[in-house]
Amino acid sequence: MVLHKKNLPFFVGVLLAIGIYIGAKFNPSSTKLYTSTNSTSKQKLNRLIDYLEYEYVDPVDTDSIVEGFIDTVLQNLDPHSSYIPKQDLAAVTENMKGDFIGIGVSFYNYKDTVAVIRPIEGGPSFRAGILAGDRILMADEDTIHDQNWSSDQVIQRLRGKKNSRVQLKVKRPGIDSVLDFEIIRAEVPIKSVEATYMINPTLGYVKINRFAESTYSEFEKGVEDLVAKGASNLVLDLRDNPGGFLQVAEQIADEFLEDGKLILFTKNKMNDIVESFATAKGRFEHSKVYVLINENSASASEIVAGALQDNDIGTIVGRRSFGKGLVQQEMDLGDGSAIRLTTSRYFTPTGRSIQRSYNEGSEAYYKAYYERLNDRTLDTLSSEPTTDSLMFTTPKGKIVYGGGGIIPDVLVPYDLNFNNDMVEFLKTSGVMDFFVFEHLDDQREQYNAMSESEFLKNFEVSDAIYTQFVTYLSETTRLENEQYNSHKPAIKTLLKAAFAKQLFGDNVATKIISSFDPMLKKVKDLEAIPIQY
Repeated sequence: MVLHKKNLPFFVGVLLAIGIYIGAKFNPSSTKLYTSTNSTSKQKLNRLIDYLEYEYVDPVDTDSIVEGFIDTVLQNLDPHSSYIPKQDLAAVTENMKGDFIGIGVSFYNYKDTVAVIRPIEGGPSFRAGILAGDRILMADEDTIHDQNWSSDQVIQRLRGKKNSRVQLKVKRPGIDSVLDFEIIRAEVPIKSVEATYMINPTLGYVKINRFAESTYSEFEKGVEDLVAKGASNLVLDLRDNPGGFLQVAEQIADEFLEDGKLILFTKNKMNDIVESFATAKGRFEHSKVYVLINENSASASEIVAGALQDNDIGTIVGRRSFGKGLVQQEMDLGDGSAIRLTTSRYFTPTGRSIQRSYNEGSEAYYKAYYERLNDRTLDTLSSEPTTDSLMFTTPKGKIVYGGGGIIPDVLVPYDLNFNNDMVEFLKTSGVMDFFVFEHLDDQREQYNAMSESEFLKNFEVSDAIYTQFVTYLSETTRLENEQYNSHKPAIKTLLKAAFAKQLFGDNVATKIISSFDPMLKKVKDLEAIPIQY
């Protein structure tokens, strides 16, 4: 049973929505070139739509036909040109912008009530005094509890214009009366730098989950904190990072490259070449850097890894990356929808394209990706390309390959204790998070009394909690006992991380998961010093 299969289309969807693209929307200076209907082909399409709308025997939704036509055309061009409908564009844009306007809470729809998992630190609700475990009953005059609203409906009601006010009625466990809060909506960050912490006294760790508008400023802030703590070397974790803004990838790569080093170049259909070079800035130009990648590291992640590898900087650790070397540009269609159209290819400093072949079409392109995930033996050194046509040489004589992703300098194959169906299911399904929320809800005072350092040092998931979770799994999923009992140590670690996430945030949760992360263990071997947290 492949439990994580259902999560694969999600990554592909994110990859299509994010990918790597130029930030500015397309606004051609000469609109005549793109709006003229003089061509016979354009006239033919317009006539067909008119005939369908006015002459066809049955009513026809021509809007749906046009949308389907656009989607089909783009899919047949390449796997990464995509159509973004009007109803989806705002969410995609918001995610890449790096913030939204709201009250700043993460929540569950729990037993017909909006239950706060935790307020976002520094956000409006945090400042107003909302606590984890609070139930939001009303927002202004709208009753939220007992409505069976979807999460999207709740989000729509709680968000609003910047500086607008919302009156919340909140029930707090242990207090009989209903509490009143006035929240002033403000910008709430959507973090792209997921975690920063010290692995050992000189080695810092930064995990970036996408390249959004805010990523570089988040990176700078995190790195400044690490340097203040003594970091002179860095682990840059780009695993499962599907990409984002080209310019942000360039900024991150610039942190590790000396002034004047080529980061990448792009080439369009006219063979116009645009080169990007590193500047004089950069905190880690003379440091050890380890870049972690895997099969879900794509586009902008591959730009950073490729720029460092081709300039003989650092060590790329992990598994071969996704293989996306196409650059998209967002183009407005005039009705609130947009397309992300491939307008150029990018090349690493040695001149290699890491784009996988899509000559057999998009379906075959993604099928090969799924097959690779399902057959983990494919990620071995013997399966990597070795043909002369794909070989390139770095300035120091290292052989690198193009034509199908970034091949790491140090391969870390799948470790079935860490990369198995059970672990993937528990990390992505939400079932563990929900169990932890219910457990915390019953004993929140006890857990709130623990500091972060006390939690990391002293808290262990007991056999009693593990048994409760196994019972919970049996009741809420179709998993058999033997499927999870064979992974007990990993499940206990994931449970501790889930507790940490709800109590202290992503940073602490990532520290805990790293304790059995085979790629970080490989970095430890390369560093020859123990990993600590």
